[in-house]
Amino acid sequence: MKLATLLTETRNPASEHIDAVPTEEMLRIINDADATVAERVREQIPQIAKAIDEAYYRMQKGGRLFYAGAGTSGRLGVLDASECPPTYGVPRDLVWGFLAGGDPALRVSAEGAEDSREQGGIDLIANGFNQSQGRDVLVGIAASGRTPYVLGAMEQARQHGCLVIGLSCVPGSPVEAAADIAITPATGAEVVTGSTRMKAGTATKLVLNMLSTGLMVRLGYVYGNLMVNVQPTNEKLVDRAERIIAQATGASAEQAAMLLQQAGTVPVAILMHRRGLSRVDAEQALQAAGGSVRSALGE
Repeated sequence: MKLATLLTETRNPASEHIDAVPTEEMLRIINDADATVAERVREQIPQIAKAIDEAYYRMQKGGRLFYAGAGTSGRLGVLDASECPPTYGVPRDLVWGFLAGGDPALRVSAEGAEDSREQGGIDLIANGFNQSQGRDVLVGIAASGRTPYVLGAMEQARQHGCLVIGLSCVPGSPVEAAADIAITPATGAEVVTGSTRMKAGTATKLVLNMLSTGLMVRLGYVYGNLMVNVQPTNEKLVDRAERIIAQATGASAEQAAMLLQQAGTVPVAILMHRRGLSRVDAEQALQAAGGSVRSALGE
């Protein structure tokens, strides 16, 4: 698949004169283009849902979720993965992102690194993939759908019999063909021709939001719409944790603060109040329910 033939490389007629219009008009052109992205992602909801359900099946048995990408795609994967532990209290390596060129490429572009198919497979294994004996899940992310580094990682994952999800913005791409489940929001021509950090990047972020959030909900790290596993590691998060306890239990702000101090964590605090349990009994009930507050409450 030649680069020049990709939808993401076509020229957008709406922005052909963007360098010659007033600033407000320039921004409206960009905004109008961005407004089309959510619908392209909505069209992929059946595939995203399938990916979440298949990944959940493996992760509840000890599997982990990996993101592999290059450039913008890789950085977005690392961003999504890095936000899961503080938001949901999951182990640091449950969701793991890596990119061509390694961590230095998060800040300094390493464009040539994405051309090595072999390195993609090497880096996948080096980051601990498949320690769960076939239950790990890889999401290969490439806006163009043709990045060799990503394809190499996907091939390596398939060799281990693991679930391979492909996220790209070009229908019929090699990434789509290499995936067990393909998620392909066809975002089309960019405002600046070929600049896939724009619409394609926005679509990628939206899909990753859905994937990780959907999995955390299914795994029991959310109660209602409350992030009950939030880690109260700074002043803002302590305040949020106390508010979550109050919202989930009906306790006053003062009671919620006291409960958090007594319980140490939000889920235990909720169980202590709602079920009248001691800290030890609440912790045991939560463990028996697999960490799910809803199950531990008998709901």
